[in-house]
Amino acid sequence: MAGNPEMNASFEEKSVWIQLVSLVAVLGSYFAIAGLMLSKGVTVIVAYVPLFFVAVVLLVVVLVAGHVVAALASKPEGRDERDRLIGWRAESNSAWILAVGVCAAITGLVASIENVYIAHLLVLSMLLSEVAKNVFQLVYYRRGL
Repeated sequence: MAGNPEMNASFEEKSVWIQLVSLVAVLGSYFAIAGLMLSKGVTVIVAYVPLFFVAVVLLVVVLVAGHVVAALASKPEGRDERDRLIGWRAESNSAWILAVGVCAAITGLVASIENVYIAHLLVLSMLLSEVAKNVFQLVYYRRGL
């Protein structure tokens, strides 16, 4: 199985996979539950605080557990210049998503849209920006940089 690219992945690339899967699974679940709450007419932002708190704690636990497993499976070699360049480029390519989300949230505030929608828009734009960053990183690791 020496030709299997997943077997040859660096710790940094495995870390990106862990982050991507964790973010999509945990915060995807958060948005699924929050969407149900919104569809039932829950528009008080305080009602979402416990759900958000649980999602953040669960995300941290999943990320830590995933990184521990990855570290035990293969020795972390530390970030090198290539890893830093890939991270920088991916962040540079995905930052516009967060910027668009923030501008849309500001526009929503000006238009007097309820705070619950503004808060979810901000969290969603952060999530989408991070997911895009992780996808860009994986593409750069696979394609080469």
